[in-house]
Amino acid sequence: MGPDADKQQRAQPTMPAKLQPQLPGERHLQPAGRLSEDALRELRRSSIMHVDMDAFFVSVELRSRPELKGRPVIVGYPAERSVVLSASYEARAFGVRSAMPMAVAARMCPSAVIIEPRHKLYYEVSGQIMAIFGSITDLVEPLSVDEAFLDVGGAIRRLGAPQEIGELIRARVFRELGITASVGIAASKFVAKIASTRCKPDGLLLIRPEETVPYLHSLPVSALWGVGGKTVEVLARRGIRTVADVAASPLPSLRKLLGAAGEHVYRLSWGIDPRPVTPVRLEKSIGAEETFATDTADDALLHRELLRLSHRTAERLRGAGMHARTVALKLRYADFSTITRSRTVSTPIDSAQLLYAVAVQLLESVGDRPMTVRLVGIRAEQLDVAAEAPLQLSLDRRDDNWRAAEQALDAVTRKFGNKSVLPARLLDPGGDAE
Repeated sequence: MGPDADKQQRAQPTMPAKLQPQLPGERHLQPAGRLSEDALRELRRSSIMHVDMDAFFVSVELRSRPELKGRPVIVGYPAERSVVLSASYEARAFGVRSAMPMAVAARMCPSAVIIEPRHKLYYEVSGQIMAIFGSITDLVEPLSVDEAFLDVGGAIRRLGAPQEIGELIRARVFRELGITASVGIAASKFVAKIASTRCKPDGLLLIRPEETVPYLHSLPVSALWGVGGKTVEVLARRGIRTVADVAASPLPSLRKLLGAAGEHVYRLSWGIDPRPVTPVRLEKSIGAEETFATDTADDALLHRELLRLSHRTAERLRGAGMHARTVALKLRYADFSTITRSRTVSTPIDSAQLLYAVAVQLLESVGDRPMTVRLVGIRAEQLDVAAEAPLQLSLDRRDDNWRAAEQALDAVTRKFGNKSVLPARLLDPGGDAE
C-alpha cells in the first residue's frame, strides 16, 4: 500500500525563521491570479492548514496582565481537585500539562501564578478567531475553541501561496487579538496537525507532498493519531518505536497486533489521509460542568450547583446568539462512572431558569443514586441561531420575565465583570463547589 521507497525524496520541510507577527501584515501579499494552471495546481497540493493558538487561555489572560509574561502561569481553579485548563510554556517547562490535577501542577511548579478562568471571554475571542479564518476561506472545520483545519486552495489566486496565507493569518491574529498562533501546512489534515504541533509556539511549518513520508518516518510512533500510551507499549514490545518501523511492518502483522486499528495506523505511517476539510457552521452544544471539592450526596448542594451551571450555560448561549432544544444532565459518581440524561423541550430556550428547571427534573428522574457525586454538568444541545428561530410566545409570563432579568444581568456583567450580580441562592457560602 505504501509508495515505492525509491521515489521518496529526502527534502527537508520548509520552516521559515521565527516570524515577527506584526511584519507580514504590513507588507502586501502578491495575488497569484497570473499563475499558470500547472503552478496553481502545484500550490494546491499543499493547501490544508491546521491553525492552533498557543496556550490559548493563558495568552488571552496575559493581554490584560502583561507583567506576567515570561513567568509560569496556569489557568484553572485553585481547588485541589480541579484540573489545569491551560499552562504557559514557562509552566510546561516544569512538566505542567493541560488536564493535569491542580494539586500535582502546584507541586511541580510552586512558583506558578494561578488565574481563574473566564470562559465567556475565551468564547468571545474564539468567535473573533473563527471570523478571521472565515475571511480567508469558507472551508473551515473548527476542532475546538482555538484551533481549526482550513482548506485555502480556493484563496490562492486572491491571497498568494499557502505559506503566505499562513503568515497572513498569524499576523492578523497577533495584530487584531494580541495572541500568537502556530500554523501547519500540508497535503492532508493529519500531516498539517503534526506540522502545527512541531512548530509551536508561534511558528509556521510547511510539509510539501514529496517531503511527507521522509518527515513522518523521522518521528516516534506516538506522533500517529490513535496511538496512545498503551498502543505505544504494545508496539514497543515488538520493536516498533518509530513511524518508519510501522511503515516497514507487514500489514497482516499490524492487524493481528492492533486489530482494526492496524490498517489505520499503517496508512497514516505512509501519510495517507484522504479526509477533506468539512465546514462546521454551528456549535453542536454549549455547556458547563464542575467537580466538587468533596464527593457529595447533598441534594441542596447539587441544586445550587445546577443553578450556577445553568446561568453559566445560558450566558454563553445568549452570547453566541443561540437557543437550545435539548437539555442534558451529566453526573459522575465517586467511582468515576458517568451517566447522562436528556430532555427535548417544546420551545427553544436560552434562559438559566428554564435550563435549571429541566435539569432539576432530569436529576429527579435518576432516582436513588448508588453513591456520592463527584461531578455535575449541564449541556444545551440541538442549537438554533436565535435570530433565525421562529418566535414562540410563552403562556407563562414568568418565562419572559426571567429572560428580561437575565438579559439585564448580561449587561451588568459585561460592564462590571463576571461576579458583579448573582442569584441570591448562589451567595450562600455553602453553595460554591469551586
